[in-house]
Amino acid sequence: MLNIDEARTSQRIALFNSGFRIFFLAAALFSVLSMLVWLFSYSLKLDPGLNGFASLTWHAHEMIYGYSMAVISGFLLTAVTNWTNRKTLTGKLLLLVFVFWLLARIMPFVAVQNNVEWMFLFDTLFFIMLITGISRPVIKSRNWLQLPIILLLIGLMLTNSLFYAEQMQVVNGVTRIGLYGGFYLVLTLVLIMARRVIPFFIEKGLDNSYAPRNYLWLDQAIIPFFVLYATSEVVRFNPLVISVLAAILFVLNLVRLYQWYTTAIWKKPLLWILIVSYFFITLAFALKAVSYLIPLSDFIVLHSFAVGGVGLLTVGMMARVALGHTGRNVFEPPAILLWIFVSIGLASVLRIVFPLLLPGYYEQWVILSQFFWITAFSLFIFHYAAILINPRLDGRPG
Repeated sequence: MLNIDEARTSQRIALFNSGFRIFFLAAALFSVLSMLVWLFSYSLKLDPGLNGFASLTWHAHEMIYGYSMAVISGFLLTAVTNWTNRKTLTGKLLLLVFVFWLLARIMPFVAVQNNVEWMFLFDTLFFIMLITGISRPVIKSRNWLQLPIILLLIGLMLTNSLFYAEQMQVVNGVTRIGLYGGFYLVLTLVLIMARRVIPFFIEKGLDNSYAPRNYLWLDQAIIPFFVLYATSEVVRFNPLVISVLAAILFVLNLVRLYQWYTTAIWKKPLLWILIVSYFFITLAFALKAVSYLIPLSDFIVLHSFAVGGVGLLTVGMMARVALGHTGRNVFEPPAILLWIFVSIGLASVLRIVFPLLLPGYYEQWVILSQFFWITAFSLFIFHYAAILINPRLDGRPG
C-alpha cells in the first residue's frame, strides 16, 4: 500500500512521477498547437492537410479525445492515488500511456498509408492502459464509489471507436455518436467531478469561513436528467422534449450554483474560475431551452458547454492541482493566474455572448476567441512548465 508521505525523491526531472505532470503539460501544449491549426483553417479557409480528416471533424475530435482526455487522465491518475492510497501509473508505464496518446495526436499530420487505422490503434491502446491503470487500485482497495468513473472511461473508448469506425469506412452514420456521445460523456464526468471538488475547494479556499450547501435531491436528479438530455441530443430526439429537459437542468444547476456561490470567491481567482465555469454550463442549458422558441445556433450552445464550461474548469483545475501537488501554497497563487483566467474568460465571452449580441460579426468573434484561448494556454505553459517538470518543493514523491 502506498504511503504518500514516505520516501523523498532526488530526481531532477519529475515529469513522470505523477499523471498530472505530463498530461497537464501535454494538454496545454496540444491546446495551443491544435488551436493554431484550427485558427489557420478557420480564418484562411485553407486545408491544413490532415490526411483523411476534415478540419472541423478533426477539431471536434481532438478537443474531446485529445485535449479533454489529457486533462482527465492527468486528474484521475493523480486523484485515484489519493482516493485509494494506491499507485496508479508512474514512471515507464506512465511514459508508455502518454506515448500512445501522443502518437494518436500526431498521426493526422503524418502522410503514411492507413494513418487513420494507426491513429485508432494508438488511441485504443491509450484508453486500455488508462482504464487499467485506474481500475486496478480501485478494485484492489474496493473503492466502489469510483466505478461510475471507470464506466465513463469505457464509454469514451467505445464512442471513440465508433468515430474511427466511420472514418475507416467500416460503418456509416456513427460519426455524430462518436463525437457528441464522447462530448456528453466528458460533460457527465465534469458534472460528477464538479460536485466533488468545487464546494470542497471553496470551503478550503475560504479557510472554512463559508460552507457551500449541497442538497441530496439535487445530487440524485442532475445526472439522471443529464443522461436523458444527452441521449436525446445524440439521437436527435424530439426538439421540444430536449428543450424541456434542458430547462429542467437549467433550474437544477442554477439552484446548485446559488447554493455554492458567495461574494468572497471574487478575491480568490482559483475559486471564481470554478464558479464561472459552472455558470457557463448552466447558461448552456438555458440557451438550449429557449432555442425551441428562438432560432439559435447549436454551436453557441455547444461552446457554452465546451469553452465556457470545460475550458474554464479544466484550466482552473490544472492550475490548482499543479500547485497543490508540487508542494506550493494554493492560498497564495502566482499573480499570472489572473491573466490566464481573464484570457480564457474572454475566449468564452467572445465565443458565446458576443455572437448572440452581434451575430453579424460571428466569424470575427470566433477568431478573437481562438486568439484568447491560445493566449491563456501559452501563459499557462510559460509559468507552469517548470512547476510540472521539476520535483516537489518539499521533497515528497509525486
